[in-house]
Amino acid sequence: MFAPLQNDTFLRACLRQATDYTPVWLMRQAGRYLPEYRATRAQAGSFMGLATNTDYATEVTLQPLERFPLDAAILFSDILTVPDAMGLGLSFALGEGPKFATPIRDEAAVAKLEVPDMNKLRYVFDAVTSIRKALNGRVPLIGFSGSPWTLACYMVEGAGSSDYRLVKTMMYQRPDLMHQILAVNADSVAQYLNLQIEAGAQAVMIFDSWGGVLADAAFHTFSLAYTARVLAQLKREHNGVKIPRLVFTKGGGQWLDAMKQLDCEVLGLDWTVNLARARALVGENGPNAKALQGNLDPNVLFANPAQIEAEVASVLNSFGAPHTDRTQNGPTQIFNLGHGISQFTPPENVEVLVRAVHAHSRSLRTGAC
Repeated sequence: MFAPLQNDTFLRACLRQATDYTPVWLMRQAGRYLPEYRATRAQAGSFMGLATNTDYATEVTLQPLERFPLDAAILFSDILTVPDAMGLGLSFALGEGPKFATPIRDEAAVAKLEVPDMNKLRYVFDAVTSIRKALNGRVPLIGFSGSPWTLACYMVEGAGSSDYRLVKTMMYQRPDLMHQILAVNADSVAQYLNLQIEAGAQAVMIFDSWGGVLADAAFHTFSLAYTARVLAQLKREHNGVKIPRLVFTKGGGQWLDAMKQLDCEVLGLDWTVNLARARALVGENGPNAKALQGNLDPNVLFANPAQIEAEVASVLNSFGAPHTDRTQNGPTQIFNLGHGISQFTPPENVEVLVRAVHAHSRSLRTGAC
């Protein structure tokens, strides 16, 4: 059904296998910093007009790959498609974040929540298949979802938040309701990601964008436990091929020792994390060792090209000597930003970054630097 994969560097690194260079892709690589994306979005009329149209979603997913030699594509969609399918009424205004028309604020609303009919998300699965075909084996395709906790934040707050007052009030005052929401979310996300895998996704990523706003004990109880519940239900392979699972908690560096126990292959890191320490903690050989993804500060991309190259080298050097023994697994890195790319990023600076990652990581393997 799909063309053979020509560049498996990203998947090999996810599985802690040696690669010729460090693979790179960027969170939000298909997005507003690209003029061609803005033109397609204008044609579509809205963000959801883009995301729900298979042809548009395919077009914008491939746009960054036409410009830059990236090592993976990521499905163009949004983390909030699942609660939208639950009937919360998702909308996006131009230049604003997402909003829900009917947030979950009380016991009656929580009682009505259930795993949605996945046919309501057919547009996502159709897009996955369309993108995978259009890629024609060029690079792997990553599917994704928001984490149960991050989805719950939006579902209760009704939009983005600066203080998380509503969702944290429910969490502390009515933890029983929060657990109900998170259980439904976890089972929904697991079904959603498994259907993306069946549709053609070659890796899947869980974005716990708001995990880092939690107190220590609350993170373990309300975020990590439900991410683990998702992972326990995910397909580990499809049609005999392993499907790597990636988890990224923004602001989660202090919990790496606990996250090492997650049943996944890759942990994403934001820019506050020291890569060498993270590698020593979770990336070296041993039980539950993980590949690491990250973690350049996205604002580096506003610097001049020489400085971008220097910062890229610094991140790669911080991770340390790459794993090169093809007879066994070892510590590997997937280069990425520590969070999503800014809409104001000059596209030419992304070109500098991608080429710098490839060049410097090759030289690290040949001992030329």
